[in-house]
Amino acid sequence: MQVTDVRVRRVEKEGKMKAIVSITLDNEFVIHDIKVIEGEKGLFIAMPSRKAADGEYRDIAHPINSNTRDMIQTIILNKYETTLLENEAAADGMA
Repeated sequence: MQVTDVRVRRVEKEGKMKAIVSITLDNEFVIHDIKVIEGEKGLFIAMPSRKAADGEYRDIAHPINSNTRDMIQTIILNKYETTLLENEAAADGMA
């Protein structure tokens, strides 16, 4: 399985959520609404979820092993960091 596209939408308001991401797998399957969150130990991703009747949040889609989760998280966080740098460079160019 390959992540063939990553699209990052930064969240401008203050808070722990920094971006919302969509990824495409093998140019065939898209997962929307993956969140980039700033936690106590740094950035991490949260897969798309829905609130269940019991009040708990349950993932709608998620990796079933830690290696796949780590791979997806690394790709997303790298793209997020690249997007931040590109936005800073664009802002510096306009100043």
